[in-house]
Amino acid sequence: MSAEANLHDIPGTTVFTGQQTRKGYHLNQFCMSLRHAANRARFLADERSYLDEWPMTEAQKQAVLDRNWNSALAEGGNIYFLAKIIATDGTSMSEAAGAMSGVSVAEYTAMMAAGGRSPDGQRSISEGR
Repeated sequence: MSAEANLHDIPGTTVFTGQQTRKGYHLNQFCMSLRHAANRARFLADERSYLDEWPMTEAQKQAVLDRNWNSALAEGGNIYFLAKIIATDGTSMSEAAGAMSGVSVAEYTAMMAAGGRSPDGQRSISEGR
């Protein structure tokens, strides 16, 4: 298996590669625009109109509108940039991580306090085939 193929064999993980960087360039630039209070206000006032100012794909825009962080990652988003949207919404990173993991904030916090998710069954998609 090639090194690139190995990166796609990790369950529940989108590795931020050079290809992902190129795919998500405009999505991540949009996220960075939220550093400025005026842009955050414009975005929150009319999210769709603000998103339409950016040359993003419809899938990227929909991921933002749905606050579907896993889809945003798959569409080239980088979690450090997506954190700008999360903060704009007043959501904590624990809330976002819980949503991405499919558990409540309390469950996510307990899982992390206990050492994180078990690697058993999480190392390779191909192992489950």
